[in-house]
Amino acid sequence: MRKSTVPYLLGLRVNPELVDGHEYPLNLPAVRSLDISFRTPVTFFVGENGAGKSTVIEALAELCGFPASGGGRNEVGANHGPEPEAALTNQLRPSFRKRPRDGYFFRAELQAHFASLLDDRRQDPDFRGDPYGRYGGRSLYERSHGEAFLAVLHERIGPGLYLFDEPESALSPQRQLTLLAHMAQLAENGNSQFVVATHSPILLTYPGAEILSFDGDRVESIALEDTQHYQITRGILEAPERYWKHLRGGGET
Repeated sequence: MRKSTVPYLLGLRVNPELVDGHEYPLNLPAVRSLDISFRTPVTFFVGENGAGKSTVIEALAELCGFPASGGGRNEVGANHGPEPEAALTNQLRPSFRKRPRDGYFFRAELQAHFASLLDDRRQDPDFRGDPYGRYGGRSLYERSHGEAFLAVLHERIGPGLYLFDEPESALSPQRQLTLLAHMAQLAENGNSQFVVATHSPILLTYPGAEILSFDGDRVESIALEDTQHYQITRGILEAPERYWKHLRGGGET
């Protein structure tokens, strides 16, 4: 078994005494049996839509002291998103080597809410300091969607614990590589840890990261080459005509 080299978060499990398996997402096998050990500074959650990976990482964010709608500890209680709390928070139990001093939950689908929160703080006479100080010095709305994402991901993260939910959503392949390089620099210093839910085969190439699949009856470690993300991407790039024949109803891939 791979020895843990993580600085902060060691594990996450579901409390079986609190599980009611009749409603989503506790009716998902991978969630009902959740028992994860974090052994590497970078861990990826993969799985089909609806497998439960984003729901788990959202609850993990709250357990780490971050808001379910995204942001850091300064945004707890800001109510800048549509959901007051994560669905699984009360059912999960984390374990830590130690609690990080800093961290952030990047939730791609709600970044517009976060950008509006920063703008609201800029107009609030009672808010002290520069709300854009840790995000490139200006409103996220003054940049393209991808630039705003990268401003948060690149300028906000440093030493600490970082949770990302589909950070590739607005990033070009080149920008995804930029993010990977920044993550590697921080993780190799031994004081940063990343847990990332993703569909991006580019992000999954991170050397030495553990990839955890939510697609089976339980969460299990999987090799990059065995993920559907890798297999489908490689297959369609190498033989697009074969995939398009299948998509048009002309046969199997």
